[in-house]
Amino acid sequence: MTDILVSGGKCLIGSELVDASLILSRGVIAGIDTTTPRTGLDLDASGLTVLPGIVDIHGDAFERQMMPRAGVDFPIDVALVDSDRQAVSNGITTVFHATTWSWEPGLRSAANARHLLGAIEALRPRLAADTRFHLRHETYNLDDEDEILALLAARRIDLFAFNDHMDSTVASLDKPHKRQRMVDRTGMSGGDFDRLVARIVSRADAVPASIARLAAAGRAAGIRMLSHDDESPEMRRAFREQGVGIAEFPVNEETAREAAAGGDAIVFGAPNVVRGGSHTGWTKASDMIAKGLCSVLASDYYYPAPLLAAYRLAADGVLPLSRAWSLISAGPAHAAGLSDRGTLATGQRADIILVDDSMPTRPRVVAVIAAGRLVHITGAARLSTIAAPRAAAAE
Repeated sequence: MTDILVSGGKCLIGSELVDASLILSRGVIAGIDTTTPRTGLDLDASGLTVLPGIVDIHGDAFERQMMPRAGVDFPIDVALVDSDRQAVSNGITTVFHATTWSWEPGLRSAANARHLLGAIEALRPRLAADTRFHLRHETYNLDDEDEILALLAARRIDLFAFNDHMDSTVASLDKPHKRQRMVDRTGMSGGDFDRLVARIVSRADAVPASIARLAAAGRAAGIRMLSHDDESPEMRRAFREQGVGIAEFPVNEETAREAAAGGDAIVFGAPNVVRGGSHTGWTKASDMIAKGLCSVLASDYYYPAPLLAAYRLAADGVLPLSRAWSLISAGPAHAAGLSDRGTLATGQRADIILVDDSMPTRPRVVAVIAAGRLVHITGAARLSTIAAPRAAAAE
């Protein structure tokens, strides 16, 4: 692996942007403000901001590469490679593909989740970003509980989330546009879909015990767990008591406050910040951030969003850039249990991005280094080779 010198830029060291150079060797940051390496590459960051790579613990934009139109499927390996390019070009160096394993067929089916997990495991050596599997388990999916328990025990799942979209599914049956979108996603006829929903809803009494068994398996395996769309402080406490320490998209402020009081990580969507509010009409993320009720921003459904959100928060005066950046780097790394990344410090994994932020609300990624490898570079970056010094002439 070639050593890299990142020189001439403003580096986010601790909470400050400072003039510094970084030496990258063997996949880690080997030194800060040290001498030039004997050989390698010199990446000139003059006029650019040098930041830790983005850690995205919840992104499902890859679904659009798998099924760009309802009923139109593309091979999973093709979708993953294209999603990797999109993520990396937006500064994401660690990506958790949030994969819904539902009771429904089609895009979010058990079969698709199995294929996606297998493809991620097979393709990891080819992908630029550190690519991991975030399983979003629909809690009414009782048929596949034993299989998921086995995956947890084998630690093939990197993050495990409890999702319950049954109430919203049932509510959508009376809204023709939303109902048709769900039906199209499954590939079923309307009548068959309605009958499936009725059968799944009838098993509600068995759901709490299933959640308890899965949470116990997650605890035993040491896998970080999330609860999705917590609706009340009571719901958040109940999940916390089962070892589920990440509150993902709490739907109101009182639930977010309960999460904060309990020391839980709190995740909101970066698109919420960029767009100025939730597309569902729920909690406004920038308000929660200003109140100290958010520790992680995730791409959710749009890979450019984390980069844009951090700079938007700084431009709007909500947080200084260093603290805003922590929401997409150190914060998610800590929540996911990844202590080797998220900051620019000696010994940390060399996940680094160079950003042209001359237009503060429209930052542009110029170069990306992932685990010490230069994986993305644009024409704006200046790259040269550092030659080894000549041996002294013999006397």
